[in-house]
Amino acid sequence: MRSGAAAGHVGFVHEGAFYDSDEEFLALVVPFLTEGVDAGEPVLVAFPEPKAAMLRQALPDASAVTFLVGDAQYNRPASTIRDYRQRFGDLVAAGASQIRVTGEVPHPGLGSPWSGWARYEAAVNHTLAEFPVWGLCPCDTRITPDHVLADIVRTHPLLVTPGGERTVSSEYLEPSEFLDSRISPETDPLEVSEPVLELANPSPAIARRAVQAVVLAGGMLRNEADDLITAVHEAVANALIHGQGPVRLRVWAGVQRAVVAVTDRGAGPADPFAGLVPAPHSPHGGLGLWLAHQLCRHVTMSRDEQGFTIRLVAGRA
Repeated sequence: MRSGAAAGHVGFVHEGAFYDSDEEFLALVVPFLTEGVDAGEPVLVAFPEPKAAMLRQALPDASAVTFLVGDAQYNRPASTIRDYRQRFGDLVAAGASQIRVTGEVPHPGLGSPWSGWARYEAAVNHTLAEFPVWGLCPCDTRITPDHVLADIVRTHPLLVTPGGERTVSSEYLEPSEFLDSRISPETDPLEVSEPVLELANPSPAIARRAVQAVVLAGGMLRNEADDLITAVHEAVANALIHGQGPVRLRVWAGVQRAVVAVTDRGAGPADPFAGLVPAPHSPHGGLGLWLAHQLCRHVTMSRDEQGFTIRLVAGRA
């Protein structure tokens, strides 16, 4: 049975909220958590420190709440979706009729690119729709850029104030509409210089060897280099099989960090959720793009006059 403001709703209830002080943060989150505990619901928290510590101190019984490590939980958008689907499925199988979760996704105010997490905030309205989850996403206006605040309004069907007033977001966009509009991701700082490597129509094997040589020379950790190389293989194979030639591979490299862009003249995947979840109707389960999203620190996909580009960022933050 659903409780609180989620009573009467079916599936995922996704609320955005804005605050500009620690007092307003606690006013938003503490009642949300304590009411869930009192109702006997699983309650999950995924804030980075020091906000997690602030909540532990403010809650009457912090042991009744499951604290996830915020930085680990919100590591990569596709991995976060995969993890939440598994957690929520397990909790529902154990008898939960409602699950409460609150946390803070990465954004530039926290030192992270936003493009991938904007896609995440829209996509979860679809990918978590089957679960009886009430999600509260508080956003600190003191450190959050204006374009991120605007996207929060577009990706959350409901908005809530620190005083508890709830309204329907008049600017909310359906997930597929929002995702189709995301065509210009941020430029990585490494991309202000010329690429250190550029190849035309490389085979996946040639692309793997060439990228491996560049990133290992830059001191990237071997496990991160291996993950990037696997993602490059998938991206190049996708471009050759599903895109339109010519295929262009570019690499920008720094110390223990690299950006790889694979461009073809095609339109890219038609599925707006591509990469965030395995494509259900693909002969291979859409695992190539999804695997790349699992392996790299940041992945963006964009379309312009050059065609479709997937950008893979790996290594040091």
